[in-house]
Amino acid sequence: MNTQKRIGILTSGGDCPGLNGVIRAVVNHATLTYGWEVVGIPYATEGLRSRTSIPLNCHGLDVRGIDPLLSMGGTILGTINRGNTLEESKDIVNSVHEMGLDALIAIGGDGSLGILRQLALEGKWNLVAIPKTIDNDVGVTERSVGFDTAINTVIDALNRLTYTASSHDRIMIVEVMGREAGHLALHSGIAGGADVILLPEIPYSAQEICHHLDELRDRWGRKFAIVVVAEGIQPEPSAPICASMDGSVTCGMGQYISDQINRLRDQPAEIRVSVLGHIQRGGMPSGLDRLIAASFGTTAVELVAQNRFDHMVTWQGGKVTVHPLEEVLSQSPRLVDPNDFLVRTARALGIYVGSNVDAIARHPELASTPTPAPALM
Repeated sequence: MNTQKRIGILTSGGDCPGLNGVIRAVVNHATLTYGWEVVGIPYATEGLRSRTSIPLNCHGLDVRGIDPLLSMGGTILGTINRGNTLEESKDIVNSVHEMGLDALIAIGGDGSLGILRQLALEGKWNLVAIPKTIDNDVGVTERSVGFDTAINTVIDALNRLTYTASSHDRIMIVEVMGREAGHLALHSGIAGGADVILLPEIPYSAQEICHHLDELRDRWGRKFAIVVVAEGIQPEPSAPICASMDGSVTCGMGQYISDQINRLRDQPAEIRVSVLGHIQRGGMPSGLDRLIAASFGTTAVELVAQNRFDHMVTWQGGKVTVHPLEEVLSQSPRLVDPNDFLVRTARALGIYVGSNVDAIARHPELASTPTPAPALM
């Protein structure tokens, strides 16, 4: 028998589609199944610091009986990804108990979840974590809330740019998010028909990119190309074109690659650079993100009911699993494995994705036995 509980929920770090779906699932399951009280903590640790809470119930946020949370992007609770939270921990660690919360459900990426776990250990909070990030780099879980929608957003942009690129015989360079992990660039690049995909985990050569583009033109008659660049790729050792006096890159990596291509080619190419930026964070969540949000939210409530704290819900093999938060954080950020099946799929499709040999030398921890190809029926 579960006694009456008062649980809090917050969203931390950058926003993404599906956050409101998680909030909806937590509120519905906790109130309808267990009769618990649920309160939202606005602006993550800022709300904890000020001891601010917002009552939530399954019928309090609808409009004329319509539930908007299922399809609404962003987060109704607000979120932050700034500040020196741990340095100000003395103002936060006692907040959960002073607010009368029996448990706190935190939705965040690996950075914010790591900070919240440290605060939880210091303040002895009952913490349950839910992963969200369009970078999909939280450890252990195969999917995080928001990733699928971001893929679809990038694919839509690539579809549109492909037609204008082919009409004008241009190279279109599309810079997408991904500071350390290239999952978003890899997935969307393959699905969106890219000719080149550049990832933070796999070194590349601007000269090899040019050779690949020239082959598309000379051997196959392709007069245009689509290049997807993760924002976190590193410039080559040679001096970058757009650099300050100290050698640091002063432009986005999409523009950097554009400059490198035109520097190395005999005839300058007509290139356009598109930086998708925060467009990738917006919009209504996809069907998969809605399902993941619902599954994560209800499972988090079950963990509270079972008094299983300091755990995170994860997505593995098409279903929800649960793992200790310490294990998750020890494996974060989760990088693209150079031997990953999708990397090999990209190469099999004729997409340039850089050199695996150099990638393993730079990231020995990524060395693994290649995933065998699926058996043919």
